[in-house]
Amino acid sequence: MVRLIFKYLLFLLGIFTAFSGMAQRHLFTEVEANTSRVYVGEPVQITIRVYTSTWFTSGVELQNIKVKDAFAVMNTSLSISKPIKGQTYAGVEISYYVFPYTDNDIEFPSLTFSVETPDLGGYEGVARKVKTRAVKVKVRPVPGGFEQSQWLVTPSLTVRDTWDASLKNVKVGDVLERKIYRKAQYTVYDLIPPIEWDSIPNVSNYPSRTATNNENTKESFYAERTDAMRYLFEKEGEVVLPEITLVWWNASHKKIYKKTLKELRIMVAPNPDLGMLESIKDSLAMVNAQTHGTEVAEEEPFSFLGMTWQELLVVTIGFVFVIKSLMHVIPVLVGKVKKRWVAFYQSEKYFFWRFLLSIFTNEKEKQRAFYRWVDCLNLKEYTLSYFKKSFGERSEAKISSNWWYWKKARKSYFLSQKVSISRKNGWINP
Repeated sequence: MVRLIFKYLLFLLGIFTAFSGMAQRHLFTEVEANTSRVYVGEPVQITIRVYTSTWFTSGVELQNIKVKDAFAVMNTSLSISKPIKGQTYAGVEISYYVFPYTDNDIEFPSLTFSVETPDLGGYEGVARKVKTRAVKVKVRPVPGGFEQSQWLVTPSLTVRDTWDASLKNVKVGDVLERKIYRKAQYTVYDLIPPIEWDSIPNVSNYPSRTATNNENTKESFYAERTDAMRYLFEKEGEVVLPEITLVWWNASHKKIYKKTLKELRIMVAPNPDLGMLESIKDSLAMVNAQTHGTEVAEEEPFSFLGMTWQELLVVTIGFVFVIKSLMHVIPVLVGKVKKRWVAFYQSEKYFFWRFLLSIFTNEKEKQRAFYRWVDCLNLKEYTLSYFKKSFGERSEAKISSNWWYWKKARKSYFLSQKVSISRKNGWINP
């Protein structure tokens, strides 16, 4: 008895599993990485695709993720399709960039997505969950001969070196601020190394706040970092600011690139008012104590669905204009449609079709529908026998259940009406 119950439960479990598989068979995922091995800081693009043989009745619920020892950023999501064995599958493609910041191997985790799709042959969306597989990527350390603190991986680096004042009329006690701006493609600002400022004789250095920003849109993916240093010139004479060399690795070219900010020579003129020098140093030291070591991310520009506020304003105005136009057009269209429907429900054609639908019912219903229909016609006698004698092939009292008989009789009636009108006009339409 126990064995029989056990077999029965196994049978039910098998049926349940089979039906569950059939319900999910039309839904599947794909995961791929653009590479299996990267250097520290080099991005890995992970692409996830969710397919269904029916359609998605609502958007795929996206999610931000965390990857151990790496920065992960969702890049894009778009609708796609894929032909499989002669059938087109609808899909959604989601792209992530993952940036390892240590030489430990990383694993992009398995993700669970919530979707809504109809069953095969159905039309109502059913909530489901699909899982993706995890992806492992090997991470190589910074190559020998390169300082890890200055390592940067990017296909392109833009550099700007600016000062807040002229370097030609510098006096003792002057404070000048130097800013070095860098824009690196396909990375995040956390991986852009800070500028290494050299100590300079007879000059005091006071770091300013570092400004950073990440830009991630369908059109562009880059990071920005601006390092700033204030120089207080304390003695007259020539001051030499050594050159600064910036290095980055281009992964696609497998090549190191360098950009050198040239050495600067500044002649510092004497200043008779040196009593203010100590006051300036104290003020800069106080400001430096408050800001040293802090980095402030620049306020990201306003963005909504990838649009700037100007683009959003234009779209909103256009949307309001369309809505107002529809508010005027829709009532007119509804009125016209309503009039047509009212006219149709009072027309001969409507009552004729009501009559055709009634010929499979009882004799009483057929007669009621017949006389309601012929009441719309122009007849000498509104009787069944007269109508069948004049326009039909048989004259029996009963109503025939043959659709084609009544369609042909109706056609004969309208032909007779055309001939009658033509004769009244004095000629016969051939």
